[in-house]
Amino acid sequence: MSRTKTSTYEGFTAEERAAMKDHAQDAKKEARRGSRADKAAEAERDLLAKIAEMSDSDRIMAERVHAVVTANAPMLAPKLWYGMPAYALDGKVVCFFQSAEKFKARYATLGFSDQAKLDEGAMWATSFALTEVTAEVEARIAALVRQAVS
Repeated sequence: MSRTKTSTYEGFTAEERAAMKDHAQDAKKEARRGSRADKAAEAERDLLAKIAEMSDSDRIMAERVHAVVTANAPMLAPKLWYGMPAYALDGKVVCFFQSAEKFKARYATLGFSDQAKLDEGAMWATSFALTEVTAEVEARIAALVRQAVS
């Protein structure tokens, strides 16, 4: 019996492969760090350096998201996750910022993992498109982040 190929799957995209490589580098770097305080300080420096590398619109949004998250959930530790700025509680990512440029998307994304306590009934959003971070958007992010860690 012979099978005919009906799928056109060609593997991971270049962006997906780059994200996996970033994740592997992040994990290696984290394993080499010394004390807990050194790890936290270096993780935040890495996150800020990654934000600084972003294109202007993504960088501006990521900086505002970083400021809002750190002000409203200081218990979350900044870190890189698959090459993206992320914030973790007890080592588990709660939320992350995904730049539009990195995945050639129309908009940046603020996402929340299953660790976030955003549950509302039988269905709720876990990621949000960002085109601009206004005062209203900052207030919404602050409320989501506080809910995520409550």
